[in-house]
Amino acid sequence: MGRVSERSGEKSGTKKENPAEIIIQGDCIEAMNALPEKSVDLIFADPPYNLQLGGDLTRPDQSKVDAVNDDWDKFASFQVYDEFTRNWMNAARRILKDTGAIWVIGSYHNIFRVGATLQDLGYWIMNDVVWRKSNPMPNFRGTRFTNAHETLIWAVRDADQKKYTFNYDAMKALNDDLQMRSDWTLPICTGGERLKDGEGGKAHPTQKPEALLHRVLLATTNPGDVVLDPFFGTGTTGAVAKKLGRKFIGIEREQRYIKVARERIRQIKPGAAEDLKVTTSKKAEPRVPFGTIIERGLLEPGATLYDPQRRHAARVRADGSLVCRDATGSIHKIGAHVQGLDACNGWTFWHFKTDGKLKPIDILRQKVRAEMGEA
Repeated sequence: MGRVSERSGEKSGTKKENPAEIIIQGDCIEAMNALPEKSVDLIFADPPYNLQLGGDLTRPDQSKVDAVNDDWDKFASFQVYDEFTRNWMNAARRILKDTGAIWVIGSYHNIFRVGATLQDLGYWIMNDVVWRKSNPMPNFRGTRFTNAHETLIWAVRDADQKKYTFNYDAMKALNDDLQMRSDWTLPICTGGERLKDGEGGKAHPTQKPEALLHRVLLATTNPGDVVLDPFFGTGTTGAVAKKLGRKFIGIEREQRYIKVARERIRQIKPGAAEDLKVTTSKKAEPRVPFGTIIERGLLEPGATLYDPQRRHAARVRADGSLVCRDATGSIHKIGAHVQGLDACNGWTFWHFKTDGKLKPIDILRQKVRAEMGEA
């Protein structure tokens, strides 16, 4: 992947191509409207929450809480906020591919309004995910429950969309071979990961942890996909995208955040392509008939196959069928027949002899699949 480039001061991007790594300075709606239609695989949006905080927050020791009080988070009314949400979501939907999807994160201040707008505009919600913060900021005033979670909404572009990316098996592998649930316990961004400004304060008040973006991108993108973040901030989405071998486009208004993001991303080295591969579903792998193994010369007609304990033997025929005593059929049918079962996975049941050892014929199928992937 190339260096991080920047379009500073452009009127929402006049170029009609998606570069690999770029940060666009400007209004997110204008910038997205200038990008090619159906050119982005995934959008991760962390829009202003419209927190509507009244006054400063202080801790019990009277020290000031570094909360969100920037102008970009202030809207005159809910109606103004809703109009802003509709406009950026319409722009986002235009640039999503037909297989594309969007993630939006928010708190109780805005996520219900955001979710309703998503549905009104034609997006189809796949999941809402609760990010449970393992180390939330306390409620210093003691007037309500500690706000210990945020909500992410994952939605695809259209209600009738059949194809989209969801790496189910990768998520299961990430979770020690258990299905990944829709409640994620992750810490907020603190310590060494928290970016600082020149005065030692937070570079951005709502910086998200890389662990959160890692899970989102690993689940719903593949290496080489284009990920767009219309509220780029200090570049967490771009940093994780680069680490995982994804392309990214970040849009951000504030030059002070762009400066931090560029330096942060510059220091990141993407992983090797081989290391970025994820566990894939068996259903997603190309089908390889057993006859292909014979055609490719990996097994010859007349070869003998055995079960792991060598209790059963079958002879391979030229058409990819097996013959065993009084029965003929596929590797699956004959495997089930000799065991007296209704079904059998012949790829794992039957073994061939090589170097004096028995090995499952499935390794021959994997060899063919690997060659297909290189073609």
